[in-house]
Amino acid sequence: MLRQAASRLSLRSRERKLRLFLELYRPGPETTVVDVGVTDAPFGGGSTDNFFEALYPWPERITAVGRTELDRFAAAFPRVRAVRADGRELPFADGEFELGFSNAVVEHVGGGRGGQRQFVGELCRVARRVFVTTPNRWFPLDPHTLLPFVHWLPPGDARRRILRARGFDDVLDPLGPTELASLFPYPVRVLNRGTTLVAVGPV
Repeated sequence: MLRQAASRLSLRSRERKLRLFLELYRPGPETTVVDVGVTDAPFGGGSTDNFFEALYPWPERITAVGRTELDRFAAAFPRVRAVRADGRELPFADGEFELGFSNAVVEHVGGGRGGQRQFVGELCRVARRVFVTTPNRWFPLDPHTLLPFVHWLPPGDARRRILRARGFDDVLDPLGPTELASLFPYPVRVLNRGTTLVAVGPV
């Protein structure tokens, strides 16, 4: 029951993010988009992974990047170009895409703030405008574990045990508004949506 409720809340949150993306950037059928941080999974059946590819009006204009094999992803989204790569080293030219999108990935990037800065910097390098979301560190409920205050624990054994018990790896480095803005190579606007932060730029 809890997982079903969480899935419904997640879907509503992700639909709101997509609406915001469309409202802010007004993409069209010719707009090229790179989505960095997809998983090898279809959308639906309780999963909200890869919602962007499932709901975006022009999937054939998306290049989706994931770190793992993307066979199931490619089968689920045959109109999307799938590329396996590390988000910190993207195999694309400077400014190759008009828009860059990344949803709730940067907090999972390893290497501390330096690794996160490298990830964001690569997205900004290959896309002329970007839309990056992450859970709000200062919201009391952690959306990963669905437990209050867990993400406020200092890195260490206690947090690691809780994350593993909830099926997450050890890398979870949440961000507040100032920390998120500091990852970008240029000024961005950070929108605080309560549970979620959205960075858009450049401004």
